[in-house]
Amino acid sequence: MVKSAPPPIASRKPSKVEGIKENSNFLREPVATQILEDTTHFSEDAIQILKFHGSYQQDNRDNRVKGQEKDYQFMLRTKNPGGLVPPQLYLALDKLADEYGNHTLRATTRQGFQLHGILKKNLKAAIASIIQNLGSTLGACGDINRNVMAPPVPLKNRADYQYAWEYAQNIADLLSPQTGAYYEIWLDGEKAISAEESPEVKAARERNGNGTIVHDTEEPLYGTHYMPRKFKVSVTVPGDNSIDLYSQDLTLVVITDEQDNLQGFNIFAGGGLGRTHNKEETFARVADPIGYVAKDDVYDAVKAIVATQRDYGDRSDRRHARLKYLINDWGVDKFRAKVEEYFGKPLAPFQPLPEFKYEDFLGWHEQGDGNLFLGISIDNGRVKDEGTFQLKTALREIVEQFNLPIRLTPHQNLIFYEIAPAQKSAIQEILDRCGIVTDPGKIEPLERYAMACPALPTCGLAITESERAIPGILARIRTLLDKVGLQNEHFVVRMTGCPNGCARPYMAELGFVGSAPESYQVWLGGSPDQTRLAQPYVEKLPDKDIESFLEPIFVFFKQSRKPQESFGDFCDRLGFDAIREFVAQYQPEPVTLTVEPEEPTLATKSRKARYRVSLHDDLYNKVKTTATSQGRSMTELVKEALDAYFQHLT
Repeated sequence: MVKSAPPPIASRKPSKVEGIKENSNFLREPVATQILEDTTHFSEDAIQILKFHGSYQQDNRDNRVKGQEKDYQFMLRTKNPGGLVPPQLYLALDKLADEYGNHTLRATTRQGFQLHGILKKNLKAAIASIIQNLGSTLGACGDINRNVMAPPVPLKNRADYQYAWEYAQNIADLLSPQTGAYYEIWLDGEKAISAEESPEVKAARERNGNGTIVHDTEEPLYGTHYMPRKFKVSVTVPGDNSIDLYSQDLTLVVITDEQDNLQGFNIFAGGGLGRTHNKEETFARVADPIGYVAKDDVYDAVKAIVATQRDYGDRSDRRHARLKYLINDWGVDKFRAKVEEYFGKPLAPFQPLPEFKYEDFLGWHEQGDGNLFLGISIDNGRVKDEGTFQLKTALREIVEQFNLPIRLTPHQNLIFYEIAPAQKSAIQEILDRCGIVTDPGKIEPLERYAMACPALPTCGLAITESERAIPGILARIRTLLDKVGLQNEHFVVRMTGCPNGCARPYMAELGFVGSAPESYQVWLGGSPDQTRLAQPYVEKLPDKDIESFLEPIFVFFKQSRKPQESFGDFCDRLGFDAIREFVAQYQPEPVTLTVEPEEPTLATKSRKARYRVSLHDDLYNKVKTTATSQGRSMTELVKEALDAYFQHLT
């Protein structure tokens, strides 16, 4: 019988979380007991198990009051394979956001939704409502397979995209926990109505496959300890990197023949981005090509990879527990050999693939069967009503009136599909009335391709701001690009409030990773298509110094780039030594500030006198910031400063 955890390593005892999982009675306790208690929060042990049910306990740091209890609230995350959100589920989530949450929804970077601000007393009702409306939160968090991603674009005339959707759903079913705890706790034991599972998936889950199954347990694939850490899977098609395939633990790439018949899947494994500052043993890593598997064997191959990580992943050091570390420590050949032991035969050679490209599918498009789809950009995934911008209202009206399904995108956007051409004008009218831009050409490109995690105030891991900071930082970057003569330039900017990398900053051309309050580690050199890992350029950049830091790099880019070369490709080609050398020698052009006298003199009565004072950027920016904060003109502030200076001299 195969154990659900590897044999203990001498002198290395399992982490505390391993014991919590083992004693949870398959994810029941202590959540089942504590959800009935009239308290505002769960215990530390319960918090770990609650994650498997799709919820994180959080503290709104904006509302902290010294000497009082933390402002406990809960984030709920949905699991939507391939990003599918049925209309009934969307309307339920929209209602829950107002009834129990903070009046917003947030599309995640893994194609789910998050609800924020739910109180413990309302948690059971919220989860029950999601389940009853064709949704789930089970396995959206925790040491388990997370939401299975797939390209969101609904191209009905592309068989490979349809296969990607089908197998994303099937693999999500295959790797779903089998414990009854979820329905016992949140629905009092009632089983929800859900789509029927594929018979192939059910049979694959029960096949032993040379040790992939843990016998005599509620969890035949996971056992009593589940996975060492989270496990992330995606399914895509050749050339489509809308799902950031290199950042996943496991990616399957659909392979078809010339008649569009499914043949099998290429396998990538070992990607992952989470890391810890000042811990060199933790690092971001891109996935490796592992091999190819025929379609009839794909579920057994997936089980073999999961079982390898389950049995050999590090359960003593949670910072070293992801699959990427196992493959990095073992090497691809040893990992493949171990997978083949569980699989029962060799994997076939990796099939040739075209270059992968990133697309976001925004705007109006035909979906290949006479109907339309519409991709809507959502800034940092936050669905809300604010002033004349009424996105939450618009989406609710569209779903209510037209009963359209939704696909969430890995870039925190949203796609409506199955739109009859006759419905287009009415949908566009709703969006126009609510201030929603649907023409991607009218969206600021820096904003269009940027991503940020929620960070403060609710994420307990956040070191500094991210979602709330990035709009202002992108505006400052645009101003700087205009200043140095790169008016039409844009690139992929991603930001996180901590090094865990939820918005995948390590694949960006310019990545900001929170390293201290109002400071960021800066990563440069990722590719526009997210096929190359960026590298850390500076460890701690204060927010206020972003312009002076980036200006020389942008000037070097303008002067030394190749035709049509992207910013990330430029940084990767030139290397950091060359960039640092240019920055060290860079002398910014002085900024000219015009100062006018209070009253014209006899000498200037025939003309208006203007005197020019040159300031370097850092001083100019300080004057500008101070003048703005005080509601005064820069000229007035400079005069006052000079008067004070000369009075001091005398």
